[in-house]
Amino acid sequence: MVERHQKQIRLHGFNNLTKTLSFNIYDICYARSPAHREEYLAYIDEEYNADRLTKILTDVADIIGANILNVARQDYDPQGASVTILVSEEPVIAEDKLSNSAKPGPYPEDVVAHLDKSHLTVHTYPESHPDNGISTFRADIDVSTCGRISPLKALNYLIHSLESDIVIMDYRVRGFTRDVKGKKHFIDHKINSIQNFLSPETKRAYSMMDVNVYQENIFHTKMMLKDFDLDNYLFGLGKNDYFERDLKQIEVQLRKEMQEIYYGRNTGSL
Repeated sequence: MVERHQKQIRLHGFNNLTKTLSFNIYDICYARSPAHREEYLAYIDEEYNADRLTKILTDVADIIGANILNVARQDYDPQGASVTILVSEEPVIAEDKLSNSAKPGPYPEDVVAHLDKSHLTVHTYPESHPDNGISTFRADIDVSTCGRISPLKALNYLIHSLESDIVIMDYRVRGFTRDVKGKKHFIDHKINSIQNFLSPETKRAYSMMDVNVYQENIFHTKMMLKDFDLDNYLFGLGKNDYFERDLKQIEVQLRKEMQEIYYGRNTGSL
């Protein structure tokens, strides 16, 4: 099968479209005691502190071929961190790095894409349930570009760089650019779903749901991890430290937490 590439638009001046990828990544666990919950929050603060997040966003800048102009980062008390990176395009850009084709971007170990000038930001929000031991870590990430290419190429790297039980993503294209004949173009690449930019391995690992508004160039995808190994969700203790009836109740609580986040609504008491 021959891949058909979209004909490149001949522009009048710079491409003025703004393309923004915004997504929330959630990591969920069960920490039985207040001491375990404190340990979990301390672990998250260490694992996803401003230095680590700066490294992740710096890798994204490498993936997208951008020059870093400025880095602002901050760790917060008692929890959380933020990083903002301003970037610009490199002086010489290979044409193969300016692709908008709907295909997956690279993994952390496979860095091969490009971004035009704009910014990358990440903010973290650790929290825990006051009574039932559920603890949740959320990272909000924005990759915003101005120019020919799309920030969607960074998706696979970011999903696999963070422990992602649930991912909620929005991609939108704003503004317009004008071609040499004066015609406005409100999007410059074909897309019918964010899922087109995810690797087959990622799509097999998650249940997914789309809500897209094509006429407004707004694309929304939710992802929830399919596999559920309770050992991966217990912090501070293992399965052998619980009675079987307790493990069943913990699993119910964890699945309830995941479903409420995924569907964006409370489901009531257990």
